[in-house]
Amino acid sequence: MVTIIYEILNEVLNLYKWAVILSALFSMLVSFGVLDTRNRVVWTVGDFLFRITEPALRPIRNRMPNLGGIDISPIVLIFAIWIVQEVLRRVYFAVAYGQIQGLIL
Repeated sequence: MVTIIYEILNEVLNLYKWAVILSALFSMLVSFGVLDTRNRVVWTVGDFLFRITEPALRPIRNRMPNLGGIDISPIVLIFAIWIVQEVLRRVYFAVAYGQIQGLIL
């Protein structure tokens, strides 16, 4: 049961990481004029990505200093997701296999 919960949480975090990457790429392509948001499909995809990533990106943007138009909040969020995945992995191994040393180091 612990393995199933770990795998589901890890996969959800991986999917969210990819959503953040796709949202950043989508935003960049729209700003360079490669994608046209007047197209209904493009707008729907962009709106979906914005709605699922903006609640996590907004607090990061509010705390970061102004870098002159460069938005590195997706990088910070991906790094935070990686840290959460690493902590989750260590807790899983500590619970499932009794490796308390890996939890500390």
